[in-house]
Amino acid sequence: MSVGLLAVVDDILSAAMKASAKAAGVVIDDAAVTPQYVQGLTPARELPVVGKIALGSIANKFLVIIPIALVLTAFAPWVLPYLLIIGGTYLCFEGAEKVLEWFGFSHGHDEEGVRDEKRLVWGAIRTDLILSTEIMLISLAGLDPALGIWQTLGALAVIALVMTGAVYGVVALLVKIDDVGLKMAKNPMRRVRHTGTRIVRSMPAVFRVISVVGTVAMLWVGGHLVVVNLGEVGLHALADLVHGVDELLASLGGFAVWLGNTAVSAVAGMILGLVVVGVVLLIGRMRGSRLRFDEAHVVDEHRRAGNPASTA
Repeated sequence: MSVGLLAVVDDILSAAMKASAKAAGVVIDDAAVTPQYVQGLTPARELPVVGKIALGSIANKFLVIIPIALVLTAFAPWVLPYLLIIGGTYLCFEGAEKVLEWFGFSHGHDEEGVRDEKRLVWGAIRTDLILSTEIMLISLAGLDPALGIWQTLGALAVIALVMTGAVYGVVALLVKIDDVGLKMAKNPMRRVRHTGTRIVRSMPAVFRVISVVGTVAMLWVGGHLVVVNLGEVGLHALADLVHGVDELLASLGGFAVWLGNTAVSAVAGMILGLVVVGVVLLIGRMRGSRLRFDEAHVVDEHRRAGNPASTA
């Protein structure tokens, strides 16, 4: 009996590892996107907020995504592409909003609201729901159809726990590494102290890069979801364009194909995101709110980037 149980567990773990490898790209995107949501919090609240988002991610996977995915896969698989199109569109909208905010455009998101912990957590959990959906659906598609329902469920549970631990472990490390640098900077050993100082000084630039990467990741993943799943429901124009780019770059190697695919998906995501932002702004204008250009925000961004013209 114990031998049989061990064999089942081994099958589940083996299936989980093989299936999760295909979702590695989205996991990296998830880890790049999430740190943006803890910026502006006090250091004492960073890890608790990451913990809340991680718990929300677990809830997303176990209470929403896995049950719905299994039911829809069994009884209504045609619904899944439409859900992914909706989720991808939301990611494109969020990404386009962030790009506009880089240039000082906003439509009602004041600084206090952005820093509100509850809103931060729920915003991160909403974004995680979409990224986690793609992770779990890619993983589900990578599982052997011959697996029984319980083995499939077990493999998805393992994937959910491993992915969540990996993503939010990296996020926790990123948001607290400056504290590690501060402690090192107080160390009596000169080499350790200098290393700590360099870590502390580099973190603002690191987080600016993470913010850009996270935004591009939202546009890329969102655009990719929309393009691929529009093809799944019969609208092949964009999917054919991406496929044509892949074929054009195939002779240059796998990385060139990936880069071209990513660029096309990100551009498509940005265009779609701007369209959705425009619709939201139109609805907002009908309700009395307006788009705002925050010149001070732009000046502050240039100053933090070290642009001397911004201080004139």
